[in-house]
Formats: sequence, C-alpha cells, structure tokens
Amino acid sequence: MPLSARAALGEKIFSDVSLSASGRQSCATCHDPDNAHSPTNALPAQFGGPLLDLRGRRSTPSVNYLSFNRAFYFAADGTPTGGFFWDGRATTLQSQAGQPFLTDFEMANASKADVIAKLSRATYADEFKQVFGADIFARPDDAFDRLTLALQQYQREDTDFRPFSSKYDEFLRGNVTLSHQEMRGFALFNSPTKGNCQACHLSGRAADGRFPLFTDFSFDNLGVPRNPLIARNGDPAYHDLGLCARGDMAARADLCGAFKEPSLRNVALRHVLFHNGRFNTLKDVVTFYVQRDTNPEKWYPLNTDGTVHKFDDLPAQYRVNVNAVEVPSDRRPGDTPALSDAEVDDVIALLNTLSDGSTP
Repeated sequence: MPLSARAALGEKIFSDVSLSASGRQSCATCHDPDNAHSPTNALPAQFGGPLLDLRGRRSTPSVNYLSFNRAFYFAADGTPTGGFFWDGRATTLQSQAGQPFLTDFEMANASKADVIAKLSRATYADEFKQVFGADIFARPDDAFDRLTLALQQYQREDTDFRPFSSKYDEFLRGNVTLSHQEMRGFALFNSPTKGNCQACHLSGRAADGRFPLFTDFSFDNLGVPRNPLIARNGDPAYHDLGLCARGDMAARADLCGAFKEPSLRNVALRHVLFHNGRFNTLKDVVTFYVQRDTNPEKWYPLNTDGTVHKFDDLPAQYRVNVNAVEVPSDRRPGDTPALSDAEVDDVIALLNTLSDGSTP
C-alpha cells in the first residue's frame, strides 16, 4: 500500500541531512534502514553536534516496532512501562522524533525556527506546503509540529519499521521449523527456572493473535557495568541514573538505574547492547545475565582491597535497586549459573532467528 502524503514527506525528512547543523546527519544516519533502523557501527554512543565531534550519552536503540509502544505509565502492580527513549521521557513517536533536531550533541539546531528555515529550502518544501498549508513556514512552531507529525506517520505506515519477517515469524506461521539448537534455546528462553527471558521479552502471541514484540516495554535495573568509552564517564562523579534522572521522576529514588527493556527483535544485528553500549556481542550479554552474581569478578573492576566493585555504574545508595530477585539474577558468588556455556549458545541461536528478512 502506498504511503499517505504525510508519511511520504516523513520518509524524505527521515533521510534529509540538510536539517542538521552539520549538514551531514539525519534520522537515518543513526537509524539506518539497512540495519533494522539502528546504527551500523560499534560506537557506544553516536557523534553529533555542529561539527559531528560531540559524543552522545547513551547508545542509539532501533526504532523498529515502536509503533506498538504507548506513553509512559505505571502498570497496576506499579511497574513503570512505556514511553520512548531509554528513560521513557517522550510520550509519542512524534515527540521522540522532534528531540534529536534540538539536542546539542545530535542534530544540534538552535531552535525550531532554525529547523524550519532549513526545511523551507529543501527540495520538497513545496510539497510540504501543499500538505500543510501555503503559509506553514511563516509559523515555525506549527511547522515543526507538522514535521514531527510526518515522521510519526512515516513510522506508523511503512512496514519496514515492523516487517515481522524473521525466521521466528515464519515458524509461528508454520512455514519453517526451528533447528534442534534453536528449539533448545526457545525452551531455555521461556523457562522460569533457566533463562526466564520471557519475563520481560514476551515470546508468545498476544491474546488477539498478534505476533510477539519480544518486550513488554517495561523498565529494569540490571546493574550493567560502567562503560569507560562513554565520554562523560571520565568524570567519576557522573552517573547515568536513567528513569529517576527525569524531572518528573526525581522523587522516585527506587527507580534510579532503571532503563527501558528494548525489543529483542533484530538484536543479533546490534553492534552495541544495553543503554550504555557496554557489550558488543550476544555471547557477552547472555553470559553477563547468568554470571553477574555468580562470577562478578568477570564483569566489574576490583577495589583497592581486592574485593569486587559490583554495580560500579551506580552510586552506592542506589545499588539496592538492582534486580537481584528474578531468575537468573537471584544467585550468589559460587552458585551455579542458571545457564551453562552451551545453553547460552542455545539461547543465542534462538535470538538469531529474530532478525527480519528471513526467506522461508
């Protein structure tokens, strides 16, 4: 089905580098359509700014399947859920789309009017006026609102953002079978006493038959190790506190260190993982999950007295917030990890089936 006029404009805006202060960065620069709308490099945070020399503070997530997300809320059991960005601060795809244009270490425009002045010179400016009104550029705030509305419509309409074309999808459709290793990984992924991944990354069809998104859009505090490659981490007093760093959540100290649980769809195409890009391989990520507490010395630095500086990316008062009760994060040093090394490989085999573009 062809895109609507608004969505077609959104597609052009998405790839237009002229809308950045540098003239070299667009939405597609960090959300590459050829890599499931995620970065193609292994930088823990992308560069932006007027000269493309300012590094961001968090890794860039994929925007695929986000059209199924909703505004931030607290579930009936008190679990923070929804919202856009790692901290859920944006309420819609539209509000998420607007922020990078004005962030100093991203597209770095000085104001909405600055963005619209650039847009008025774009090759599709007349098309924009045809859709949103001949005088739209004379009203910069309204024009910026329409720009972000077009980006939202593009992400909602274009099925490239939600193709459901992985091997796992074909398995659900009955068109392929999973290998023995993939089936073992499937069992471990869903087992509440083994991987327990399905606790947040739902793998079954919804009650209405919709295919799984492999996330419940909730937040969790995993105690991910500090990443020295994040520029701001050079300051030992700096900590990215996630959810509680939002102004409206400042009073919720219990949420400090919590970040969004992303979809695992296309996770095998990711070059960095977690909010701070600390790990580069699925092997390291899954092993960290099951050995974080049994072998903390593998993941965290040592204190001067030789003890492990566990949860080193959180101030001491917030380390109690780290999830240490759900399997597999309920172990103690010396315990047997919830998954063996071979079982970790089995889970990874399943995760590799979640990459879109499978041919039955």
